Amino acid sequence: MFSSVAGRTVVVTGGTKGIGKGIARVFARSGANVVVVGRDPQVGAACADELTAAFAGQYEGQAGGTVVFVAADVASSAGNAEAAAAAVARFGGIDVLCANAGIFPDARLETMTEADMDAVFGTNLKGTMFSVQACLPHLAASGRGRVILTSSITGPITGFPGWSHYGASKAAQLGFMRTAAIELAGRGITVNAVLPGNIATEGLADLGAAYRATMEASIPMKRLGEVDDIGYAALFFATDQAAYITGQALVVDGGQVLPESLEAVS
Repeated sequence: MFSSVAGRTVVVTGGTKGIGKGIARVFARSGANVVVVGRDPQVGAACADELTAAFAGQYEGQAGGTVVFVAADVASSAGNAEAAAAAVARFGGIDVLCANAGIFPDARLETMTEADMDAVFGTNLKGTMFSVQACLPHLAASGRGRVILTSSITGPITGFPGWSHYGASKAAQLGFMRTAAIELAGRGITVNAVLPGNIATEGLADLGAAYRATMEASIPMKRLGEVDDIGYAALFFATDQAAYITGQALVVDGGQVLPESLEAVS
């Protein structure tokens, strides 16, 4: 049986919607106190209120599951410092950092601008590194510090037209992870990553039923993942039972990267 994370403090960047909200939901459901970080105060406050109302109170006889929102831009060092300070002020420390914030604007190489690259690398890569730096002293003080990155199959394993900057940023996260895991091991902090495949998020409905059907056809399990699937993978890395796992990347994709062609899953 896995240990409980009830009462621990978890920071989730980009935690107000999509995969980040799913991660926050899983930790709140498991009794952790969660700080969701995002740029939109209205969306963030609604997310915190929703998750607190759903999960605050009793979890297996223990109080916990409070969710609060902190407005910050993770693309800046100052924004991450503010988020970490707010988490410590509210809950007294930080045990887990889920560095999830990421953007994926579409841009083909022939039209991609320097600004396009800077925006993606700023949030996805620098934001990851800044968030770890900001939370580092508190993770070390915890004695059971965990860093969990949300990378992607796109970049480290696969590619997709229009996302060369996104794929580069997600592959770079894993390069960062491996060296950070070495550097932080002596301080009792593990650093791991979850690589989602195609996950059903709020914006999927806007793409239409035909688009979803095409995505599902390429997955051996014939369905998209749910945001909670990524949340549970992150939760595992946060448990005491995962304390000897560091510098590892866990693919959560329903087998999407396995077939060599569509004929293999027809």
